[in-house]
Amino acid sequence: MDAPKGHEQNADQIAYWNGVGGQRWAQRQPVQDILLQPIADILIDRAKIKSGERVLDVGCGSGSTTFAFARAVGPSGHVLGIDISGPMLTVAREVTPPGAPVEFTLADATIYPFEPESFDLLASRFGVMFFADPALSFTNMRKALRRSGRLAFACWREAAKNPFFMVPLQAAYQHVPKMPQVGPEEPGPFAFASEERVKRVLEAAGFSQVAMEPVDLALDVAIGGGLEAAVKSAVEIGPAARALTDQPPDLVAAATQAIRESLRPYVKGETVPLEACIWIVTARA
Repeated sequence: MDAPKGHEQNADQIAYWNGVGGQRWAQRQPVQDILLQPIADILIDRAKIKSGERVLDVGCGSGSTTFAFARAVGPSGHVLGIDISGPMLTVAREVTPPGAPVEFTLADATIYPFEPESFDLLASRFGVMFFADPALSFTNMRKALRRSGRLAFACWREAAKNPFFMVPLQAAYQHVPKMPQVGPEEPGPFAFASEERVKRVLEAAGFSQVAMEPVDLALDVAIGGGLEAAVKSAVEIGPAARALTDQPPDLVAAATQAIRESLRPYVKGETVPLEACIWIVTARA
């Protein structure tokens, strides 16, 4: 599947999510869906989805949230999943349940020509923090919402409040060079950590009644598989995995052992729960 055309400022993200990064996420998506299911459940609850509604799922990945939204809207509703990652959308199409009221499109939501005023809800689980110019992107997406439409998405709070990411990453940094520092408003997992910035972006895009609910969770990075499953997860996906990319085998081995030791204190039976802190953002069109 070819990469989509997109806004020129999003070229780096499009390249990443259609390259090794996107392929890695597509391969691990079934496991990640289990890991992140508690967040999807909270998002659906706060979105207050009704039967028959039309939902736009931005950054839908391999479709787990799209299918969850489809179950909520029922057969009389419809869900459009949009993503820039060809590898992940390939998986989404392969696992789409027969008769599900969903469709997927490979596109950059910053410039995609949505049908005006055609959706009741714009929703996303961690799919909206990667736009180079988020106000521009949200302005385009808001046009797809009906005047009575609403917004609901999940995003990460600041890195320091997310041992889920930082425990394995800091362990890896004992042996491999630190990645280039990303600015607080540059595209990435923590681009929407600032409450002030999120409200500024959404209000600039024309949204109103912006509300941000902090939610604290403990996510089992082992998904019931014990310490070694947690280590495997850390070295295959997320910031620690990025830090290990293209490093010499001996450094990867040493970093992996450091990650193992960093996670060991969190082991509870076959689980390895780590604190994860997110925002649930809601607004009106």
